Amino acid sequence: MNANSLTPPDARAPEGAGSPERILQRLEWQVIRPLDGQLQGDYRSLFYGYGIDFADLREYQPEDDIRYIDWNVTARMDTPYVRQYHEDREVTAWFLVDLSPSMDFGTVQAEKRAVLIDLVGTLGRVMTRHGNRVGAILYSGGRPEQSGRRAARLIPARGGRNHVLWLINDLLRQPRLPKAGFTDLNALLEGALANIKKRSLVFVVSDFISAPGWERTLSLLNRRHEVIAVRLWDPTEVELPDVGPVWLEDAETGEQLYVDTHDPRFRARFAEVAREREESLAATFRRAGVEPWAVSTGEDLVRAIMRFAAARRRRHAGKAAPLPAAKAEVAG
Repeated sequence: MNANSLTPPDARAPEGAGSPERILQRLEWQVIRPLDGQLQGDYRSLFYGYGIDFADLREYQPEDDIRYIDWNVTARMDTPYVRQYHEDREVTAWFLVDLSPSMDFGTVQAEKRAVLIDLVGTLGRVMTRHGNRVGAILYSGGRPEQSGRRAARLIPARGGRNHVLWLINDLLRQPRLPKAGFTDLNALLEGALANIKKRSLVFVVSDFISAPGWERTLSLLNRRHEVIAVRLWDPTEVELPDVGPVWLEDAETGEQLYVDTHDPRFRARFAEVAREREESLAATFRRAGVEPWAVSTGEDLVRAIMRFAAARRRRHAGKAAPLPAAKAEVAG
């Protein structure tokens, strides 16, 4: 099927970007097929934890799994109680996509925007292949009152390969804005709070270069949904190469600065500021209770997804492990 037939002529992907069909075929061959071999069909390791909702409490029976003992209730009732869950195997996933100007940056192998399209296309196809639905909210920077346009575009959640083609096509069609005002992720996160009603798996895909104030909204979103913060980054954003005097331009505001990257003190200060920002973001994600996932523009996508799957298994295995008796008494 020709993917261009999905849209009217004036809405097709920009020339040279590659058609949605060709991009998805490349991802299916270069990323999804290797994942099939390495995950051996265990895609639940990517999405484990979603769709399992608390149903009830009852007294512990000898055949019950001790991992489901509720230690707080057990301490209060002086009798072991276990949590019961019902599982909804159908997952609805949403991609909250930051397409602000800073996402057009990249120097090693690809721009952050290109990695974003590949990642969303891969995860979207993996999920729809297993009968799930995916949707997206696309954010292009600024706020409506700053630019006179909508801050975010909603793509409803649907299933099937054709829908993934639609999603890739919409991502390709989003314009590159030379200036959009400083990014405010609140516009994207608030759009999710207003539009995603059913509990879902939410991927926030961004470099998280934003005006402050979005942290509380992220925490609120995580109370309603299972949220994964996917941070795209380029190696030169954390360590400047020694290339001599250069002009640096802020992708969001257009402000320019002349610097000498040959100066080791300047490079050291740049690296220190980058490290402080990394620590601040990590603390923000911990406070919000979301899962962090950092993906570099220079990283192989199969390796990045396998690393995420392994970390996710370890994280959820740790959550499932019961507290030792002594610690349970303290927790109660």
